[in-house]
Amino acid sequence: MNTFAKTVDLLHRGMDAASVRHDVLANNLTNATSWGFRRTNVNFESELKRALDTEKFKPALELKLTHPKHIPNHRERDYRDVQIRRVLDYTTQYNNNGNNVDPEQELTLFTKNQMRYVLLAQAASFEYSQVNQVLRG
Repeated sequence: MNTFAKTVDLLHRGMDAASVRHDVLANNLTNATSWGFRRTNVNFESELKRALDTEKFKPALELKLTHPKHIPNHRERDYRDVQIRRVLDYTTQYNNNGNNVDPEQELTLFTKNQMRYVLLAQAASFEYSQVNQVLRG
């Protein structure tokens, strides 16, 4: 896959994750006073980074597999297989009613996510404008 296609694909995947995160954060805020509600997180960027890191970092000594049941010491992971996951947060408790939504924290995350989406959209627009300039020139 060429660099442009991979870059644009990563930008679009990031925008998709930000869109899902927007819905999740809105749901968290909506249920901030609901009895026993557990907030949801979106897990994507850290998994994507791990997958991309497997492309760059290979062990100094790669083991030769002589049997199908041998376990390899390195497995390259395709970043396109990384899925956006919603994960319930059972580790914290904010209110006495069992609800763990902190509205201030959610609003901060909401703003951060909105800025991330805008930045990714601008980066995607820039990539396309670069191609457009090449085609015109």
